[in-house]
Amino acid sequence: MPATPSLPDTMRRIRFDGAGGPEVLKIETAPLPQPGPGQVLIEVAAAGVNRPDVMQRLGQYPPPKDATEIPGLEVAGRVVSLGEGVQGLAPGAQVCALTISGGYAEFAVAEAAQCLPKPGPLSLVEAGGLPETFFTVYANVIMRGRLKPGEIFLVHGGSSGIGTTAIQIAKQLGAHVFATAGSAEKCRFCEELGADAAINYRDTDFAEEVKRLTDGKGVDVILDMIGASYLQRNLASLAVEGRLVLIALMGGYKAEALNITPIMLKRLTFTGATLRPRPKADKAAIAEGLRRDIWPELEAGTIKPVIHATFPLEKAGEAHALMESSAHLGKILLVTGR
Repeated sequence: MPATPSLPDTMRRIRFDGAGGPEVLKIETAPLPQPGPGQVLIEVAAAGVNRPDVMQRLGQYPPPKDATEIPGLEVAGRVVSLGEGVQGLAPGAQVCALTISGGYAEFAVAEAAQCLPKPGPLSLVEAGGLPETFFTVYANVIMRGRLKPGEIFLVHGGSSGIGTTAIQIAKQLGAHVFATAGSAEKCRFCEELGADAAINYRDTDFAEEVKRLTDGKGVDVILDMIGASYLQRNLASLAVEGRLVLIALMGGYKAEALNITPIMLKRLTFTGATLRPRPKADKAAIAEGLRRDIWPELEAGTIKPVIHATFPLEKAGEAHALMESSAHLGKILLVTGR
């Protein structure tokens, strides 16, 4: 549908000037996108920076064929235009939304079913740090991993955006939470956030420490972003009937000489998923689960996004450099000033 008269004709957005380092992120002026059926146009206050954005910049994670090549998987802002058939949202509504692409811009299109209301205690900028990590953690820890109150949960990369979200959601559920992190400072940060124990993977074998912490029992659910290099130790760390959920491959995708005996002896479940390619109906179901189970906690302030740094849109390259350094604790956001 055409843009309303109050909207500008053009906007600023980030594009990739080829594949490469952070320097290929360039700002440009372009026409506003238009929402299709079931979609809304959002005036973006903040957009999250995520590892898949870095992979896309490197040429390793192309967007789906029906998506724009403009990066950005999550935004928060104000709804300014509705596509055909949208109900339950109106212009002016403050929302955060999962996007398949296009978030690094002053205006972005999102599926209406993937929009959630901005929680009252949070600013619009803070809400920009919610969708990607909260959709990912809820889908993989609660829905796929079936974590239950009283179980033991381990998340790798506990100081990351995913990790900080997983620690809080698992603790609020009533689980006993362990996390791994790469420094004493990051381990302290995880424990201050709610982890019952944090393991410095640089100076400790996490599998041996999990064995010690659990008196040999192991953990019930592991959320892993590392992949092949952690796989054998993850299997060793799981309790009987444990579940390993893989969501990224930062440590490689091919495990050589893997001993699969623990899977059979302990009746383990080894599963994994990516979020971006999932059907719209799946993402809508995740959004409804978040609205029901997690949004009340965000409204009450018992869970909140952890924001490490914000960068102006035009400094997206600096945001990517920080992401690649792994020096951050929590989320990195781009802000538009709108």
